[in-house]
Amino acid sequence: MSIETLGNDEYRRVWDRFRTEFAFRPGTSRFEWPGIDEPAGSMTWSLTALDDDPGYLLLDRMVAVIQRGLASCAGELYALDWQHVSYRFPTSAKDWPLSPFPDGDYYAYLTPDFRLGTFGHPWEYTVCAFGDALVTAISAEVTEVLGEPVRRSA
Repeated sequence: MSIETLGNDEYRRVWDRFRTEFAFRPGTSRFEWPGIDEPAGSMTWSLTALDDDPGYLLLDRMVAVIQRGLASCAGELYALDWQHVSYRFPTSAKDWPLSPFPDGDYYAYLTPDFRLGTFGHPWEYTVCAFGDALVTAISAEVTEVLGEPVRRSA
């Protein structure tokens, strides 16, 4: 399997399910955040630690930790970019589409069953990880890179 662009029908189906299951609500106002109903057991980190990262070393480390954690928990993922091209791909792919870092838009990695993944919020400037296996796999290292989580869902 290779990286595949989602066709219109699959794109709509996946985004509709995401909107429904996570109560996705895009918005730039802090009163509308966090942007999704974060699942039980999720952890959310601020990305402000990356602001003073001249060589992008912290960003690269965060991305590597999250991708390694996702690959250890799943064989296939969706990479969703709100209102843009989105993908389905094997976690064994050499170059992953998108990033857990929300570079100007909402980005999400999700397993096909939506049991685990990440959600990057560009205006709140956060990344949320959910799913027990993923949170366990990445939380210590992401906390080293980004600092203590700003939220933990019970």
